[in-house]
Amino acid sequence: MADGSVAGFVGEKFPAVREAFENNLESGLDIGASFAATKDGQLIVDLWGGWADEAKTRPWEKDTIVNVYSTTKTMTALTALLVADRGELDFGQRVAHYWPEFAQNGKADIKVSHLMSHSSGLAGWEEKVTMEDMYDWEKATSLLAAQAPWWEPGTQSGYHAMTQGYLVGEVIRRVTGKTVGTVFREEIAEPLGADFHIGLPASEDARVADLIPPPPGSRFGDGEVTGLMKKMTGNPDIDVMATRTRAWRCAEIPAAGGTGNARSVAIPHTILANGGLVKGKRFMSEAGVRKALEPQISGNDLILNAPITFGMGFGLPGDLIPVPNKNTIFWGGYGGSLILIDLDARTTIAYVMNKMGMTTLGDTRAFNMAGPLWAGLAAA
Repeated sequence: MADGSVAGFVGEKFPAVREAFENNLESGLDIGASFAATKDGQLIVDLWGGWADEAKTRPWEKDTIVNVYSTTKTMTALTALLVADRGELDFGQRVAHYWPEFAQNGKADIKVSHLMSHSSGLAGWEEKVTMEDMYDWEKATSLLAAQAPWWEPGTQSGYHAMTQGYLVGEVIRRVTGKTVGTVFREEIAEPLGADFHIGLPASEDARVADLIPPPPGSRFGDGEVTGLMKKMTGNPDIDVMATRTRAWRCAEIPAAGGTGNARSVAIPHTILANGGLVKGKRFMSEAGVRKALEPQISGNDLILNAPITFGMGFGLPGDLIPVPNKNTIFWGGYGGSLILIDLDARTTIAYVMNKMGMTTLGDTRAFNMAGPLWAGLAAA
């Protein structure tokens, strides 16, 4: 809409979802945003509105997209689950089986499952790196292959904020011969018509909303700052303004560099919500989908300094994210974006915005809509 008003639709059982979405915009909690939900692979809510820039000169349109930071990790995890389901990747196998150089410095026994659950001990780079190094796949992965883990792998999680995408992505590249962005595009995004990109073509730049940095004083993590957190977050420094550059957008940064909107975040995960079968096409087996629900590690995360349970590439329900149905997986991005995948309700719920909050892993704005969405489903 030219005036930044809310557009899209909600199913008849979800008027409270639209009301909450509008309230977020009217109150100033959001400047521009989108919210979408699916049930049995079909969109039941698809809303967008507000503005694509802080000056409110560009309305947030139906096809507006934005960087979603760590919500990108769910697309990388989904791609790994897909490759594993067809027998090319074994999560119980040692990483070095696929990536021999990785065995250096005491890492010979690290398993792929440790990469998927943030428990490999490679939460950051030991050597000083720059933002430009994040655009150099060979350098970013080679440094990780060469260094020693920061703690005993498999004993605790420590959020791999930037490194997870390079680690899992390199395993996918070694197995398939293609980058994770390419596999995701060819085998998930394009078949489903999902407008999500791990590596954005320059032709799409005009559609990208400006991420608006969080308030001064915001920091990574929600608990007390730990030594490991300091070590990870300052190398490289997080610069939100980098997301407005062509260098960031075109690079494949599979833990933080994905670009999309709520619709295009919700749609790929219908594969998981629907037991692997979407619109008549079987993408994965039911057993392969349920791998995501298998608990890998639980406890106080060494980086986030908060209690969390990781499944295979996703967070599992707990105190951090309370959900109504047990078989739900989730993850969120720095500033507020979020994806919830409810396998019991065969539902995906996604929220994407440009005004960043102070949170690392999603925030209350998304739950302003998710709560009434679940209530509407329960009343159906």
